[in-house]
Amino acid sequence: MATATESIDITATQAQPDSKTRRYDRQLRLWAASGQSALENARLLVISGSATSTSTLKNLVLPGVGHFTILDPEVVSARDAGNNFFLEGQSSIGKSRAEEAVRLLAELNDGVEGKADTSSLEHILDTNPAYFSSYTLVIAHNLEPKLLERLSTLLWTDDTLPTLVVVNSAGFLGEFYIQFHEHTIIESHSETAPSLRIDKPFPALSDYATTLHFAGMDPTDHTHVPYVVILVRALAEWKAAHDDKPPQTTAEKKLFKQGVQDMKIKFDEENFDEAEAQAYRCWTETRVPSDISALFQDPQLSALGPTSPPFFHLLEALRQFTLEPPHTLPLSSTLPDMKANTTSYIHLQTLYKTRAEEEKAMFKNFLTVPLDDALIDSFVKNAHGLKILRGKKYGALNADPAALAAAVASSPKAAATHLALSALAAVSSPKPSVEELTAAAQALLPPGTELPDEFSDSVGEIARSPSADLPNTAAFLGGLVAQEVIKMITKQYVPIDSYCVVDLVETWTGIV
Repeated sequence: MATATESIDITATQAQPDSKTRRYDRQLRLWAASGQSALENARLLVISGSATSTSTLKNLVLPGVGHFTILDPEVVSARDAGNNFFLEGQSSIGKSRAEEAVRLLAELNDGVEGKADTSSLEHILDTNPAYFSSYTLVIAHNLEPKLLERLSTLLWTDDTLPTLVVVNSAGFLGEFYIQFHEHTIIESHSETAPSLRIDKPFPALSDYATTLHFAGMDPTDHTHVPYVVILVRALAEWKAAHDDKPPQTTAEKKLFKQGVQDMKIKFDEENFDEAEAQAYRCWTETRVPSDISALFQDPQLSALGPTSPPFFHLLEALRQFTLEPPHTLPLSSTLPDMKANTTSYIHLQTLYKTRAEEEKAMFKNFLTVPLDDALIDSFVKNAHGLKILRGKKYGALNADPAALAAAVASSPKAAATHLALSALAAVSSPKPSVEELTAAAQALLPPGTELPDEFSDSVGEIARSPSADLPNTAAFLGGLVAQEVIKMITKQYVPIDSYCVVDLVETWTGIV
């Protein structure tokens, strides 16, 4: 079996990777050089040097985020020293929590810049709201509710200000929410493979498949003809005998598959078995996927101008490209694994690469502004997995009782944890009772709406440990939050765009 990996290995250079590539090898496989560059250019502001904050930062410093600032006026307490792995126990007590955490986190990666700011958030909000504009993203853990409301409102009023990630935890429960206006994704790493366009073959592929001399082929070579070529040939012959139409009825599809099997010259030719298994591609018309065509209705396209984000200029060019025959997305040069020898596979790959370059050139003709070639390449390659996400202000769900009630009905378990944490924010008592928390949660829902049965477990844990920042919860939350932060920074993969709740009493996560 030939694979894309084999073809890459054949042309790979023997040069040794540099130290940076060796250090970040595994993550470069996940988000490539473009994602790593975005991460290294990012500036993070983390509000509070809590155990959860430092656990989150650990997972961002190690992969090489460019800069982080910890904003925290507090000094290290005995409680901090006992639950935060990025403090030095007794010797840190009484020192600045921000400075101690930055010092120890910086030891993880000498390529990352860390800074401690001992100012108070309230003072910054009062005197210097422009402070936040220099950051890419802000992470706030267990922030006092009134300050959190001021911060989220400020960052929401101007879409040029950074994304806000709100993290709340108590004991073994926690949640986080990402506040953003608009988030466009080119490299979503969609599990849906790009079309091979077997039903609409480009000229070079059609010519190759229809002129290949199957009858006079060496038996060994015959067993290595890629299934794409077999199907293009079989479909062309079928259409020639059926008014240029593909198989349509169940009987015709069965007959077509039998015809593919009849092309064998030996019973054990696996490439023809593979072609039969992939025969559905011959009668499944290649079209623009519905989720991509839906993006063509985005209001940004109707207001497109020179200052519009590059993504929307690319999207408009894609829309225009799909209006031209064969009314598909630009061809991708990426081929799946298939049964073929190296020579046959590389020849097929070369056909696809050549045509992909031709269609990319056609695509560029629809662009009305100059854009970076690497960005265009990435967009065309990933056109089948584009995403546009639009978020809501933090707290919007709790401000809409009907929406909250719907969340309770659809996801009662996750909603119970969210309601318990929301009730904790609404109650001013440092050690609230179950009754106080229950009343606060009930007040968020429409009159007559019952709390979910699972709420009693969640509220019990909150009442037991309303201010506990436990190391295991911090570590788990820190990993989840860092993962989503990386998605936002790199604009790769699809981030969670609602509340993600964590219950480490029963060990599960959920979405509200």
